[in-house]
Amino acid sequence: MKLTKLLPLAAVAIALPTMGLAQDAAPSFDEIGPYIMTTLLFCMAGFLVFFMAAGFAMLEGGLVRSKNVTMQMTKNIALYSVAAIMYWLIGFNTMYPGDFNGYFAIGGQTVLDPVGVAAADAALDYASVGSDFFFQLVFVAATASIVSGALAERIKLWPFLIFVVVLTGLMYPISGSWQWGGGWLSEMGFSDFAGSTVVHSVGGWAALAGAIVLGPRLGKYKDGKVNPMPGSNLALATLGTFILWLGWFGFNGGSQLAMGTVGDVSDVSRIFANTNMAAAAGAVTALILTQVMYGKPDLTMVLNGALAGLVSITAEPLAPTLFGALWIGAVGGVIVVFAVPFLDKLKIDDVVGAIPVHLFAGIWGTIAVIFYNGDASLMTQLTGIVAYGVFTFVGALIVWFVLKAVMGIRVSEEEEVNGLDISELGMEAYPEFAKG
Repeated sequence: MKLTKLLPLAAVAIALPTMGLAQDAAPSFDEIGPYIMTTLLFCMAGFLVFFMAAGFAMLEGGLVRSKNVTMQMTKNIALYSVAAIMYWLIGFNTMYPGDFNGYFAIGGQTVLDPVGVAAADAALDYASVGSDFFFQLVFVAATASIVSGALAERIKLWPFLIFVVVLTGLMYPISGSWQWGGGWLSEMGFSDFAGSTVVHSVGGWAALAGAIVLGPRLGKYKDGKVNPMPGSNLALATLGTFILWLGWFGFNGGSQLAMGTVGDVSDVSRIFANTNMAAAAGAVTALILTQVMYGKPDLTMVLNGALAGLVSITAEPLAPTLFGALWIGAVGGVIVVFAVPFLDKLKIDDVVGAIPVHLFAGIWGTIAVIFYNGDASLMTQLTGIVAYGVFTFVGALIVWFVLKAVMGIRVSEEEEVNGLDISELGMEAYPEFAKG
C-alpha cells in the first residue's frame, strides 16, 4: 500500500481517541437540560417579581394623598435597593444556611458561580447560584414593600429604612429558614408553597406592629368617626394592582423551583391558571360585596380584593382545581371587605389596606392548604402561622420601639399637615398642581 493511502488512515486512528474523549467530556442535554431550564425559570420569574416593586410603588402612590407621593416613590426604590444589599451581605446564606440546627444560623456574603462555570463544576441537580439568589431576593423586597404602604403619610424616611435593614437582613431570612431553608417547620410538615405566611404574613405582622407604635394619621379618627382620606390617583393605583397581578405569575410560578421535565412545565402553567383565577374571584367578590353593603362598588376594595385573592392562593397554587382557586380567592375578597372597617374600629390606620390583604388573607391562604394538599394538617399549619406571627410581631415591636426612643419615627404635626414630600424631601410629585 502506498504511503499516500496510509496517511488518512493514520490521521483517523490518531483522531479517534480524541473524539472519544471529547464525547465523554460533553454532557448530554438530559444531564444539563434541567439545570438550564430551571435557571431560566428563576431568571424569568425573578424579572416578573422584580416588576412587582413598580406595582407596589404605583399602588401606594395612587392611594396616598398627593402631598405624600414623592415620599412613597423614594421609600419604594430605596427599600428595594437596601433589601438587595442586605440579602447579598447576610440574608441569602442566613435563609439557606445548609446544615444547621433548624432555628438559627447567620450566614455570610453570597458568592456567585465562577464566570463561564463548567458543567462538571455546576450544581446540575438545581440551578445557578446567581439565578437562585436573584429569585429569592425579589421576595424579600416584596415583604418590605408591604410595610411601606401601611405606614405611609406619617413615618420618617430614615427610621423606616433602618427597619428595612433589620427586616431584610435578619428577621425575614431567619424565619424563612424555618420553612424554605430546611428548618424545624419544614421538618414538621408545614406547607407554604410560595409564601402566604413566609412572605406576606411576615410583611403584614411587621406592618401591624409599626402601625400600632406609630399611631394613626392626624384626623383619621375623630369624635368617634372614621374620616376617609381619599388617595391622589386611583388610575395609578389600578395600574399598580395590574402590575402586581402580572408579577404574581412569577411569584407563584417560579416557586415550582424546577422546569426540567414535562411535569414541571405543566405544573408551572397550572399554577399560572390558578393564580389568575384566585385574583379574579377576589376582585369580583369585593365588587359584589361593596355594592350590597354600601350601595355602590368601591374601587379600592376591588383592587385589594384581587390582591387578597392572590395572597390567599399563594400558599398552595398548584394542587387546587380552578374551582378550588376560585373559592379560595373569593374568601380572600370577603376578608378584605370586612377587615378594613374592623381595623378602623380598632383605630389601626393602614393607608393602603396592606394588613388585611397580606396578613389576614395570608393566614387564610395558609389554612386553606389543608383542603387540597393531603400531606398538610391543620395543627401544623396553625403552628407555622403562630410561630411566624410571634417572632415577627414581637421582633418588629422591639425594633420600632427602639427606633422611636432613639431617633423618633414620626414626623411632627406641622410636617404631616404640609406633607412628607416637602418636609422630608423638599420636592413635590405634582408641583404645578400644588401651585395651581
